Amino acid sequence: MDYEVIVVGGGPVGMILAAELALAGVKVCVLERLKDTTPYSRALTLHPRSLELFDLRGLKSKLMSIGKPLPTGHFAALDTRLDFSVFDSSSNYTLYISQHDTEKVLEEWAQSAGVEIRREVEVVSVRQDAQCVEVTAVGAKGKAVLSAAYVVGADGAGSLVRKQAGIPFEGTDTTLTATLGDVVLAYPPETNGFSRVTEHGLVMIVPVTDRLHRVVMIDPLRTGVPKEEPVTLEELSSGMERILGSDLGISEPFWLSRFGNATRQAKRYRERRIFLAGDAAHIHFPAGGQGLNVGLQEAMNLGWKLAAELKGRAPDWLLDSYHTERFPVNTALLRNTQAQTLLMGFDFSPRMMGLRSMLSDLLRIPEANKELAAQIAAFDVRYAPDEDALPHALNGSRFTELKLRLDSGAVLNAYELFHSGRFVLLHLASDDRLNDVVPWEEYGHIQVVRASIAGNRNEAEWDDVHTALIRPDGHIAWAVPRSEPQPLEAVKRGIARWCGRRPI
Repeated sequence: MDYEVIVVGGGPVGMILAAELALAGVKVCVLERLKDTTPYSRALTLHPRSLELFDLRGLKSKLMSIGKPLPTGHFAALDTRLDFSVFDSSSNYTLYISQHDTEKVLEEWAQSAGVEIRREVEVVSVRQDAQCVEVTAVGAKGKAVLSAAYVVGADGAGSLVRKQAGIPFEGTDTTLTATLGDVVLAYPPETNGFSRVTEHGLVMIVPVTDRLHRVVMIDPLRTGVPKEEPVTLEELSSGMERILGSDLGISEPFWLSRFGNATRQAKRYRERRIFLAGDAAHIHFPAGGQGLNVGLQEAMNLGWKLAAELKGRAPDWLLDSYHTERFPVNTALLRNTQAQTLLMGFDFSPRMMGLRSMLSDLLRIPEANKELAAQIAAFDVRYAPDEDALPHALNGSRFTELKLRLDSGAVLNAYELFHSGRFVLLHLASDDRLNDVVPWEEYGHIQVVRASIAGNRNEAEWDDVHTALIRPDGHIAWAVPRSEPQPLEAVKRGIARWCGRRPI
């Protein structure tokens, strides 16, 4: 075979997935039809959990040097903003950064990890058998037929990979459209996150660069326009005049686009040797800017699992757990975006305006605000606990940042332990017998850390933890309570279940 994994699609999802695989020593190739990273940025926001994932791999500081942090977000453009600052995380904010810049950072990381990136190559066929997947692609150098043990389709809503794998894309088509434009405004709003909803429609405005602003508009006079019809500057200008009373001196369009409310999800995220991630697996109205962010989470979920399978250390159930874990998360996401779509003003009647006002008032209640903020931030994502593990409140949950004091006395942020993409076995009970649980020298994919908690706000969650296994994607596989009569036996069973097959 030419590669162990071929990733079709070189956007942010494809790049981070390829980098994750290469980090684990997998031979991987990205096939991308575009010559360069697109200058247009459909996504402008990295959400808190995405920033935590980048922190796990040591990439966050690079992104922070480019983007602009903001402590709030929105749900359905309601007047009351979502407050991310209440969360116990050093990433308790969104980062305004163009998708173009995010893609460049991820492409550089993928290349440094050893990913082969082939641009100006369009995939025209994907076929699999029991041994491998064969990909046919056409580019400037003619036709190439490549093979790999696995293929991942990160090739967008119209995914050829999904279609050729025969995976149904279930849901609803576009019935309503909205518009956006990256434009120059002579009189931009003073706030960075401006939105206004009136009986005439909705306008949201955010800065893209020092010169450009993103204008998103839902104009009730234009929601029936087909998605394919080009947007004009006049269309944006006239709509802003009706909704805002001024077009704010709009001029010099850099990018104009129309988008719809189609909502679909792949019936399954795996078909034997083929997997789907990002828009290839689900599409929705871009309410709350969640699409790119969930795709990044999927890539992190899938990467270490595919690597484990290829390196001969994955249990039989592991690859199927990608669909099992991510499908319900994205089902909830689609419900979330459909609710926001309903509220964002396609209906501008007085009763809907009254509902928006009522919900905005409810978001002033801290608990309600935090509930919705957790959904948008993806801080509420918790995978089903492993039924074969001892019960523990931390099982399946997101691993929040901890300050750890190592046996040497040094204090570090636990996220630093994940830069290599390995499992972390966090041992907090100072039991020397841990050395004898397994022959650790044969488990190089597990980093064993003996430490104590060095004063965290969430320290109480860890008071009864003897040992915990944290997955490479920053979720807790299992935790053994200190009250367990035979904790080391539980650790041994947990290692065997999640990491037991020896590397080839």
